[in-house]
Amino acid sequence: MTDEARRDDNEGVITVTFTRDSKRNAVTSAMFEVLQAAVRDLGDDDAQRVLIITGEGRYFTSGIDFKNLRPNIGEGTDGVQRGSNFRRQYRAEAYHDLLDEIEAIEKPVILAAQAHCLGVGVELGASCDFRFATPEATFTLPEVANIATIPGSGGISRLTRIIGPAWTKWMAMAGESVGAEQAKQIGLVHDVFPAETFNEQVMTFARRLVATPREAMGLAKIIIDAADSVDRRTAREIDRIAQTTLIMSEDHKSRVSTFLAGRAQSARTGH
Repeated sequence: MTDEARRDDNEGVITVTFTRDSKRNAVTSAMFEVLQAAVRDLGDDDAQRVLIITGEGRYFTSGIDFKNLRPNIGEGTDGVQRGSNFRRQYRAEAYHDLLDEIEAIEKPVILAAQAHCLGVGVELGASCDFRFATPEATFTLPEVANIATIPGSGGISRLTRIIGPAWTKWMAMAGESVGAEQAKQIGLVHDVFPAETFNEQVMTFARRLVATPREAMGLAKIIIDAADSVDRRTAREIDRIAQTTLIMSEDHKSRVSTFLAGRAQSARTGH
């Protein structure tokens, strides 16, 4: 654990909170190590059902802490920088594997941006299943204008899939900030909650997810993501295969029985 990030486990919900407000929650390797451990536990521990990623203070995050970046990334043992070395090292140092795992894990992950969200924060959010913000939050990708790179940890590819090329160009190429309500309109966030009740409303949403049958939740996530990248016929076949598995599950049988029993009770009582 680090004093730059806090982890709380509560009835199936893991919450990771960035707590480095004095540095605008600029992300360090120690902060991402806390997040990596939480993602690993979410996948391995059946008791853990949902992950929330949030922050405290003026920023959700201002981006990667530049002190964590190596100037010689891509350098081989002979001292020469090569593209192949760069891509291999950058994958680990820019947390590509972590963001890929968040996207792939068969449990829901929530980004709760309580304030301004820049750079890697937007990329992190794009890998999550659900995104919430306070009215004060903004979303910005400053990499192109500020450091002559792209948001290369999946920021372009994931964001384009979520909000389309027009708005991705607006954010990445033009470097324009998107406010919370505009982010909701373009599909970047699912909802905007008041700052006073933000954490409570995010947790209420997370607890509803905890109560959802886990196999149905996991397969739904896989199918939705697959449907975005395959042809329509293949998507329908994936639907049918998944439904075959779920309709024979004990979760399905139990919930149908409970539903039918409730209807029979209502018929007898007239309610």
